[in-house]
Amino acid sequence: MRSYRSLFRTREFTPLFLTSLVQVAAQTMSGLALGTLVYAATDSPLLSALSMFGPSLAQVLGATTLLSAADRLPPRATMTGMSLAFAAGTTVLATPVPLWALFALILLLGLVASLSGGVRWGLLNEILPKDGYLLGRSVFNMANGLTQITGYATGGVLVTLLSPRGTLLTAAALYLAAAITARAGLTRRPPRASGRPSVAETWRTNARLWSYAPRRNVYLLLWIPNGLIVGCESLYVPYAPDHAGLLFACAALGMFVGDVTVGRVLPPRVRQRFGIPLLLLLAAPYLVFALRPGVPVAAVVVAVASVGFGASLVQQERLMSLTPPELSGHALGLHSAGMLTMQGVSAGLAGAVAQLTSAGMAMVVMATVSIALTVALSVAVAREREERRPGGGGDGEERAVRDLGVADVDG
Repeated sequence: MRSYRSLFRTREFTPLFLTSLVQVAAQTMSGLALGTLVYAATDSPLLSALSMFGPSLAQVLGATTLLSAADRLPPRATMTGMSLAFAAGTTVLATPVPLWALFALILLLGLVASLSGGVRWGLLNEILPKDGYLLGRSVFNMANGLTQITGYATGGVLVTLLSPRGTLLTAAALYLAAAITARAGLTRRPPRASGRPSVAETWRTNARLWSYAPRRNVYLLLWIPNGLIVGCESLYVPYAPDHAGLLFACAALGMFVGDVTVGRVLPPRVRQRFGIPLLLLLAAPYLVFALRPGVPVAAVVVAVASVGFGASLVQQERLMSLTPPELSGHALGLHSAGMLTMQGVSAGLAGAVAQLTSAGMAMVVMATVSIALTVALSVAVAREREERRPGGGGDGEERAVRDLGVADVDG
């Protein structure tokens, strides 16, 4: 599977694709509306950042309690139910609830969303051939980038014309549309794994996935640099309150370019070498914010930096090469939950630093930490591969994955 056309010829790819796009549009619009609403009410960069990215903090709870359900619940019913839950929750957020109730509901919706990545990406891995996952995921990422550009731009207009609460109601309608698309377009499929979802099973599978050193290193590369830079993004509203939508749209444009480059332009053997350089690109441009650039320069900076988000495709390809098929949903869900948790934590840290300094200086701090940790992780990965090389063939876990027909991809 080497062309975008072949993806859309796959029976369930299009409805899954459309469901995801509508959800992303709803998420971007509601996030911008919430950030604007909370910042106007509190004048706090920390609370504004947490209102936009706070749901990510609940991902860690979901990853340790609910994640076994990603492979043990029927995908169509689960995706439909989650979209309906977000439609209802976003409708409530549009009402004048107390601030504490607003944040409680945000965290509850984040707990529901903790299953989203595992269910969606596990289903994508199931409906596409093994060599089609990265191409398929790159299409989702590219479309998500374009949808975020449109969603943030539209959200900025709607916040002005309708108010933040009116924008939240529009997002709720989009979540309802996503539920209808999932229910009508996806095929009824059985769960990928047998047995009941449980906290104990979640812990056992998490422990297995985490215990294998090469897979653990991939998770850390997926979670930490990405999350720290999303902390920078969470400060767009306090940095440029009247132009935050533009900065978010430029970041989404850069992400689109990165996904096209990694998913379609770079050959497989070449793209494996770009994982670490792209992570460094993701952070380095944010150092320019030490100079407090104006909005035009800031827009260019965030667009260039966001090209580095393409590194996640390289790391996901590596993760799938190291994971048995029956655990693909759980493994991808753990990636998604860990990534979003780190994003939520980073948004809180960035907001706290901004409270003490400024939004621009907080971005510089987060970018500096991201660069340092990326270099440290790259050294750890190189050392681990060097230690494994003399024995040949990898360890028992890697051989088990190969026996299931999943090729390892070094890079």
